[in-house]
Amino acid sequence: MSFKSMFITVLFLFIAGQISNTYSQKKNSKLNHLTEVADIIVTGKVVKQKSVWNHNKTKIITHTTIQVEEYLKGHNSENLLVVNHLGGEVDGVGELYTHMPKFKNDEEVLLFLKSNQSNKDFKIINGDEGKITILKNSKTSEKITASNIPFNSLKMHIKAMQNRSK
Repeated sequence: MSFKSMFITVLFLFIAGQISNTYSQKKNSKLNHLTEVADIIVTGKVVKQKSVWNHNKTKIITHTTIQVEEYLKGHNSENLLVVNHLGGEVDGVGELYTHMPKFKNDEEVLLFLKSNQSNKDFKIINGDEGKITILKNSKTSEKITASNIPFNSLKMHIKAMQNRSK
């Protein structure tokens, strides 16, 4: 291999590493922001969804019920939380909003939530950014996110953020 091709290879690997590092920092920055502004962060499973019209029939809102597995931030005495978000289908009329989370029954999720004054209903922070789907790696059975991040690493990062802010 010539010096020139070796130099180009090293330069390429350096630039690729910098891009990867910048991307990773950006993801951690988003995660840190979500963690800081959330009232409650939970893991759990979607058990029910119900779409309804708002009071003046101008928007469809879906109430998604989550069976809480673990509170990573904050606490609520309830094992079931209701998360409200725009979109859904009522009587054959559907509304779809960009950047709003979509749920499936039995889906395992990690949610960054803001509570209303009564602490009974919750809203997802930053639309679909505040919802992370948890999957199982088919080869290892390890829980991972849809973007292939080990779930335990994600939880540890969130908990470490909690400890730093105290």
